[in-house]
Amino acid sequence: MANESRVLLFFIDGLGIGTRGPHNPFVGLNDAAPLAVFQKDFVGAGLVPARSLENTRRAGTSPAPTVPFDGMVVPTDACLGVAGRPQSASGQTTILTGVNAPQTIGAHKQGFPNPPLLDIIREHSIFRQLKNRGIESITFANTYTTRFFERRPRWISATTAAVEAAGMRFNVVDDLRAGRAVYHDFTNATLAERGEQAALRTPEEAGQVLAKIVSLHRFTLYEYFITDKIGHAQDYDEARRVLPMLARFIRTTLAQLDLTNTTMLLTSDHGNIEDLSVRNHTLNPVPTIIWGRSQQLIASRVRSLVDITPAIVEALTVN
Repeated sequence: MANESRVLLFFIDGLGIGTRGPHNPFVGLNDAAPLAVFQKDFVGAGLVPARSLENTRRAGTSPAPTVPFDGMVVPTDACLGVAGRPQSASGQTTILTGVNAPQTIGAHKQGFPNPPLLDIIREHSIFRQLKNRGIESITFANTYTTRFFERRPRWISATTAAVEAAGMRFNVVDDLRAGRAVYHDFTNATLAERGEQAALRTPEEAGQVLAKIVSLHRFTLYEYFITDKIGHAQDYDEARRVLPMLARFIRTTLAQLDLTNTTMLLTSDHGNIEDLSVRNHTLNPVPTIIWGRSQQLIASRVRSLVDITPAIVEALTVN
C-alpha cells in the first residue's frame, strides 16, 4: 500500500468565492492562505478563471501556481442548474455521490437529507462506490460523541448517512484521544465544553493527526462546518478568529502529506462566510482547491459539485 495513491477530501461547509469589501472577512486577512479567495482578482488570490483554465487545458499547459504547496483552484458551480440558493443537504449529497441531487428532487434542500436524498446517498455514496471497486481502506476522519449514539437525532447529516450506507465504523472520542480521529472543531474546544475528556489541540497538532490518518488509508473524508455557522450568524469577529486557524490546520496537513502519491481536494457545498452582509447562502461559485498527485486529472474534470466524486473515484482507480 506504500506506493498506492491516496486522496483526502477536505469538505468545508459554506465557503464561496466572494468579492472584496467589508462584507468579506477574508479581505486583508494575510494569514488565511490558502483560503483567501475573491471573485474580482482570481489570479492574485490563487484562482484560475474558468476561461483561462479551459485555455490551459486546450494548450496542454498548467497555470502558474499561486496557492501554497502549488495548489490549483477551480471555481466550481454549486447551483447545479436549479433555481434558488444552494443548500447543505442537496449540495453535500451531490458532492458525496456524483448525482445532481437538487435536480433529481426538483429543488435545493436545506439542513439534513430528506428520504429521497438519503436514498441517493445509500445507493451512490463515494464510500460505497470505492468499496464496490475493491478499495476497502477508507475512513471518515471525524469524531462522534457518546451523546450521538445515546440520543441519536432524528435527522442525520449526509456524511453520517454515507458512512452508514457503506457499513463503516464511526470514530469515537477514544479514537481521537489515540490520535486516530479529528473532531469537527479540530481544536477540541467544543468537545471539552460538552464534557468529553480530550486535550486541546493546536491547528498544527490537528494537522499532523489528520495527515497521519490519510497516510493509513486510500481515501479519507474530513468535514468542517463551523464556517457555515459563522456565516449564518454574520459574526465578523469570529470569522476573523477562526479562518486563520483553519488555514494553519490545512497548511500543516499539506506539509505532512506525501504529495507525490497523495491528492488533497478542498471543496464546499455553497457560499456563505465570504459575504457576511446577509444571513443566507450565496450564489457564488465555490473553490475546489487541488494539491498533489492527481491535481491535473481532477482539475480537468471538475466543473460543478457533480464532478467531485467521479473525479476522486477515477484518481484512485486509474491514475
